[in-house]
Amino acid sequence: MRTGTNLQSRPMPYAHYVLSGLNIGLGYADALTKSIPADKFAHFPAKDVVCPAFYMAHLALYPHRALGMLGRADLIVPNPAGWDDRFKAGVTAEPGDYPSKDAIMAHFTAGYQAVAKALETAPDSVFAEENPAEGRFKEMFPQKGGAITFLCVGHMQMHLGQISTWRRVMGLGSAM
Repeated sequence: MRTGTNLQSRPMPYAHYVLSGLNIGLGYADALTKSIPADKFAHFPAKDVVCPAFYMAHLALYPHRALGMLGRADLIVPNPAGWDDRFKAGVTAEPGDYPSKDAIMAHFTAGYQAVAKALETAPDSVFAEENPAEGRFKEMFPQKGGAITFLCVGHMQMHLGQISTWRRVMGLGSAM
């Protein structure tokens, strides 16, 4: 059985597994969004069909949490004013004025590139540490490893799947 090893048969650091998933997500995000016209990025085509602008801005909020858990607060890209309240978990997405597609994608990309940089040197020990979050997020992910993996892989892929559905509703088809 082959496991995650390099050519010298040494176990690959856990962070590299997360980084692989994150890089796939970043590529998928680019593929999904690059062909969406900027003037349609914040369009709500039907009831309960949320626009990519909301999902991408929402995702862009979370790199700082992963960076904090990785002990790399020095790499945090501050969220723009007002974004935390407007795009946080639990907020109902509404039609209206949104930041530009370019602004949203630049913040999303900068944040997750900072996380990728931190993952390149993250020691395995950090992933076994207690998740500093509170409430449901800590209940779901008691250790940092589960929380960081979710923020970098599962959370991103979940919302990118919603954007994939939005593309089909809008007649843009598959990005794959």
